[in-house]
Amino acid sequence: MRRLTNLAIAVATLAALLSGAWLVRGGGDTNAPPQPSAAQAARTPVQQSARPESAPALPASPPLRIRIPAIRVNAPLMGLGLTPTGSLDVPPAERENLAGWYEAGTAPGETGTAIVAGHVDNADGPSVFYRLGALRKGGAIDVERRDGTVARFTVDAVEVYKSANFPDEKVYGAASRPELRVITCGGGYTPGRGYEGNVVVFAHLTGSNP
Repeated sequence: MRRLTNLAIAVATLAALLSGAWLVRGGGDTNAPPQPSAAQAARTPVQQSARPESAPALPASPPLRIRIPAIRVNAPLMGLGLTPTGSLDVPPAERENLAGWYEAGTAPGETGTAIVAGHVDNADGPSVFYRLGALRKGGAIDVERRDGTVARFTVDAVEVYKSANFPDEKVYGAASRPELRVITCGGGYTPGRGYEGNVVVFAHLTGSNP
C-alpha cells in the first residue's frame, strides 16, 4: 500500500473519534474522562535536553498490542485504513478495549511519526483511552510488534486541543527519529455535539526488547 502522509488524514481522524453518548445517559460532567494539566504540556527547549535519549530506530514491523501500565491500558491494535471517502477509519466503537494504528503510515518503532488512535468511551461506558488524559510525562508506553520486539516509548507531553485549533503539523508532521502519537477525543463536552477536541500524547522511542 502506498504510504500517505499523516497530515492527509488529520482532520478525518479528529472527527471520527468524537463520541460521548455515555456522558449524556450517565450524567454529564460527573463521568467526564480526566484531562491533562498544564504541567504535562510540551517542555521548553531547555527542558527538552533532559529527556531520555532516543533509541535507534527499529525495522518496520506491524504492531500487535499497546500497553500503558500507568493508566491500565493493555489492548490489541488493529490496522486502520481509509474509508471510501478518504477519511481514516476507526476501531469499532462497540469493542471498548481495542485501539488502531494508521497502517499506511509509520509503524511504531521505525523512524517517523506513528499514529495510534482509539475511543475514549462508547454508549455503554469507558473505552480503551478513557484515562489517556491522566498520563504523565516520563510514563512508559510499550508496543508489541509482529517481529517479536517490544518498542518502549517515553512520554514527552500530554496535551489537549480544541478541534478548531488543532496543530496538525505538530501532531502529525514528519520526525527524524521514532516518535509516537496516541490520540483520543477530549476537552469540553457538549450534548448533541460530543467532545470539543482531542487529547494527544507525544512520545519517543527510548528502548526495545527482543
